[in-house]
Amino acid sequence: MWSRSALLRTGSYRPENLGQNALALIGNLCFTIFVVGVLIFTIIAATYEPEDPLFHPSTKITTFLTSTSNATFRADNTVVKTGEDFMAANQTAFATFINITDVDNGETVKANVDCDGEVDKPIDCTDQEVFHVMMKAAIEQFKDIHFYRFGKPVRGYDDRSCHMAWRFRPKEGKTAAFYKDYRSFTISRSENCTLSVGRIGDYHSGGNARKKKRNQRPGFEKKPEKQEITPIALPEVGEIVNDSLPVVESEGAFSQGKYLIYVGGGDKCKSMNHYLWSFMCALGEAQYLNRTLVMDLSICLSSIYTSSHQDEEGKDFRYYFDFEHLKESASVLDQLQFWSDWNKWHQKDGLSLYLVEDFRVTPMKLSEVKDTLIMRKFGSVEPDNYWYRVCEGETESVVQRPWHLIWKSKRLMDIVSAIASKLNWDFDSVHIVRGEKARNKELWPHLDADTSPEAVLSTLREKIEDGRNLYVSTDEPDTSFFDPLKDKYSTHFLDEYKDLWDENSEWYTETAKLNNGNPVEFDGYMRISVDTEVFLRGKMQIETFNDLTKDCKDGVNTCTASS
Repeated sequence: MWSRSALLRTGSYRPENLGQNALALIGNLCFTIFVVGVLIFTIIAATYEPEDPLFHPSTKITTFLTSTSNATFRADNTVVKTGEDFMAANQTAFATFINITDVDNGETVKANVDCDGEVDKPIDCTDQEVFHVMMKAAIEQFKDIHFYRFGKPVRGYDDRSCHMAWRFRPKEGKTAAFYKDYRSFTISRSENCTLSVGRIGDYHSGGNARKKKRNQRPGFEKKPEKQEITPIALPEVGEIVNDSLPVVESEGAFSQGKYLIYVGGGDKCKSMNHYLWSFMCALGEAQYLNRTLVMDLSICLSSIYTSSHQDEEGKDFRYYFDFEHLKESASVLDQLQFWSDWNKWHQKDGLSLYLVEDFRVTPMKLSEVKDTLIMRKFGSVEPDNYWYRVCEGETESVVQRPWHLIWKSKRLMDIVSAIASKLNWDFDSVHIVRGEKARNKELWPHLDADTSPEAVLSTLREKIEDGRNLYVSTDEPDTSFFDPLKDKYSTHFLDEYKDLWDENSEWYTETAKLNNGNPVEFDGYMRISVDTEVFLRGKMQIETFNDLTKDCKDGVNTCTASS
């Protein structure tokens, strides 16, 4: 009785209040679940350690850099993406190219009735008629490229030849770049003095037209109707490379400058992707702080790229990247030159050094430092001694890696252009991965069979027409393995073009100059870079993974939705 009357005295338990109590109880329960969920999420967020940001950065451009899509060429152990890879191929500058009607008005040159004694005279390469005949012949012969500028012809190696240079790009070009070629033209004069082109030489056969002469008359160029206010700088492959080291003009200029240098660290002899990811962090910080980056042009090439299978010191940055573009677009100095100047003037001029030994000291905290030189010194414990750690955390949204400053070596890209030109820029390409992966049946159970010549030929039949030029990029050392493809296609492999980097080549001569006269090996990274870039210039590109086999690129059960 007592308990019953007590319950009755508690108004909340009256029958008419039961509905309200049930709603309140459900509301409290939901709120409790929400609070617990938030607490669990907070704990996970506080303790979660993300994967190495080298391969999983957050920005869009970095996602592209380390893409795990169906591209065969993996960014972590093959060729890296550089600034030109991020440029759109539909630049305004590509829209206005020279047509045959621009150089040929359709009028036939009237025969000279008084032509006695003229037929055997030397060809005057400066003659406007000769110029138009050469331009027309080039446009008619090279149907798979667009011409954007013709340089004025100059005398060739004899009285019947003229050399002419031009700027061009392939009609179906997928990269945002211009190319330069210069060729020899054999000019003939008929009995009535009509001029015609008898033969056009091979790629870069017109060496006299390569270098621009002082006071040279302008050539022929079709100006775009709409000029860009701030045109985007685009690579031009084939120009003379000037990648000499920058120097400080005077003691005064050096003393007034502000500098940043990274010293030590664990980035040495890592993959090229790792190297570039860290270097771009240093370059980005230097730009953020408005300082000159003091850089070491000597690279340790990882064993994954060397024929000795050992890490190799003393490789020059300029072998692999376009230092000319970098020094013209950003403030950089070679560290050997810098320390020479520093030792001469720092005591005399009272130049000071600010030392930073913790990567967690952000660039934002250094923005007010007035010292001449900021030195970031990295220790010996990996991964905390990786340069790219500076650009993690809150810095990632403040300091941007300036990808537009780093382009691939123009010397290597000129080899790419030479190979594509030998194929008249009219070829298809296939990349065939075999090697260790084809032998590992546990991770790639079907790859060996799917990349056999018979299987490859079966796939190509459906995608590439018979008789086409086919560039084959592969890690299979014995290229005769793919001889059955010759029944349907004209096959080409990288080593077919060894003359482009052998001891008689321009590449060999120029890289030796960078190496104190000593020959430079055409190493594994260079081969990968050239092989990849030629593959990417094929009109039809067939990849190993997804196109030739359904095996996952990184092994069983590693396929992603995008691959």
